[in-house]
Amino acid sequence: MQRRLLLLSPIAAAMAAAGCASLSSSAGPALSPGHWDAFNRAQIESLIASLGKGSPGYNTAKRPYVVFDWDNTSVFLDIEEASLIYQLENLVFGATPAQLEVALRKNIPKKDFLPAYNNAAGQPVNIDRVVPDIVASYTWLYQNYRGLKGDQSLAVVALSPHYGAFTTKVRYLYEAIGDTFDHDTAYPWVTYLFAGMTEAQVRKLTADTVAWQLKEPVAKVKWTSPTALPGRAGVVSVSWKNGLRLQPEMQELYAAFRNAGFDVWVCSASFVDVIKEISSNPAFGYNNPPERVLAMELERDASGVIQPEFRRGYDQTQGPGKTKNIQRFLVSKYGYGPSFVAGDSEGDQNMMADFADTKKVLIVNRLRDPKTDIGKFSAMAVQNDGKADTRYLLQGRDDNTGSWVPSQLHTPLGAAQGKALK
Repeated sequence: MQRRLLLLSPIAAAMAAAGCASLSSSAGPALSPGHWDAFNRAQIESLIASLGKGSPGYNTAKRPYVVFDWDNTSVFLDIEEASLIYQLENLVFGATPAQLEVALRKNIPKKDFLPAYNNAAGQPVNIDRVVPDIVASYTWLYQNYRGLKGDQSLAVVALSPHYGAFTTKVRYLYEAIGDTFDHDTAYPWVTYLFAGMTEAQVRKLTADTVAWQLKEPVAKVKWTSPTALPGRAGVVSVSWKNGLRLQPEMQELYAAFRNAGFDVWVCSASFVDVIKEISSNPAFGYNNPPERVLAMELERDASGVIQPEFRRGYDQTQGPGKTKNIQRFLVSKYGYGPSFVAGDSEGDQNMMADFADTKKVLIVNRLRDPKTDIGKFSAMAVQNDGKADTRYLLQGRDDNTGSWVPSQLHTPLGAAQGKALK
């Protein structure tokens, strides 16, 4: 497979070490300066002081609670996407070829993908053209790789064009589906690739992914499928950002809220077992109880084996579905909404705005579209910067390093200068 890695700016070793460090349980409501925007940090410290267990009105029977998004909020980059790459490169699958085909096609329309996903010859691609290629290559890998049903090592099967075709075309399909179809169709799709696995297997996959990613440079990666095996879809390419990082400021903020008597919850559009592992594993520094995760759910059989079907009776944890899940599982439990919400994307904008009890909203700045609600919330944060009554706080980040910056500015990968708004 033809692969090209563009190294832009590796994280310093100290950053990775800080990302892996666990926090002391004695951390108080005061936050370390770190890379916080100073106004944002002061506003959150004030919120903790006014509602936490040191405040006059604190009631242990009516504990305040907070809700964090995970991907690109609690961490740099997306753990679901990183897990997909690890799953592909290491062939960590539980599905037979027939089961994988069901997962790949699940609820995907047959219309052509957007022109940006045409193949190298400029021809349109759709689910009926790319899935047969993926299944054919997976069948070969399934029969030959000893981690599945074969007897050959990963190093040996990786030399086959089937390996390059399979890994590239699945990752390409994830991107094409996400950009071509609506969120209700696209968001659950990647979770179906866990079909045939158990919670323990997904959690191990997640832990292995994090350990691997922390050693990877922050960079843009491009894969191109092998010309020797064009298949029906032809040669396709896909690129993404690599180098997931744990966020020290968020690790400390989770601890500060907990130590001040708040309940901390995560509401994520990633798969529930993935988020349970990365948010609760002590090695990763967030120490969030796994039972305090609201995330994408799939059906399981009587033995706990994951099925390629969204859990019946549940709302997807993205967009309006985040609000619905918070109302169903948290407002019904506590009797009121979250005091604080943190997020970064259009998938978070509903839960940022829908609860009157929310005092502060932290937006990790990714230069969102100004026509979206979160783009408007970001503009409000810029306009009201320095005003104590502002609801929205905009926190800057440098995508070249994976670190926050002590301002509202976002610097895209490859850029030298940051800006507050798109």
